[in-house]
Amino acid sequence: MPSFDIVSEVDLQEVRNAVDQANREVGTRFDFKGVDAKFEQTDAEIKLTAEQEFQLNQMMDILRQKLVKRKVDIASMDIKEPETALNAARQQVIIKQGIDSDTAKKMVKSIKGSKLKVQAQIQGEQVRVTGKKRDDLQQVISFLREAEFDLPLQFNNFRD
Repeated sequence: MPSFDIVSEVDLQEVRNAVDQANREVGTRFDFKGVDAKFEQTDAEIKLTAEQEFQLNQMMDILRQKLVKRKVDIASMDIKEPETALNAARQQVIIKQGIDSDTAKKMVKSIKGSKLKVQAQIQGEQVRVTGKKRDDLQQVISFLREAEFDLPLQFNNFRD
């Protein structure tokens, strides 16, 4: 029986490269001369540090540009509210990996509601879809691309 998996994965190496490029750009830009502004990354978390909140907004634009150039979907970013102190502002960005259970349940429910002859089941942080015909699976893929789940979705492990 043909099947495929729906996953939401981000290449963390590309994110790391984008953060490095953004750090270099902040270091060379004229409007950041003499300003202690930097990006720090630990696994799937990026911390932006600057002196004022408007600088954080500029840094966020730089980060988005670098991520897009590296083909990382910016829908996977969970941007937290900036924290401002007297002479420091910080902001946290979390890169979402995997499909959480609530979103997976919504996906399965919408696939079943589409009246296509396929079965969908949750397997950890991914959803497996199986059907009798390859055409049905391709319809599910096009259906999910049109749906809004606030996650970047990839379809892999397609088997006949």
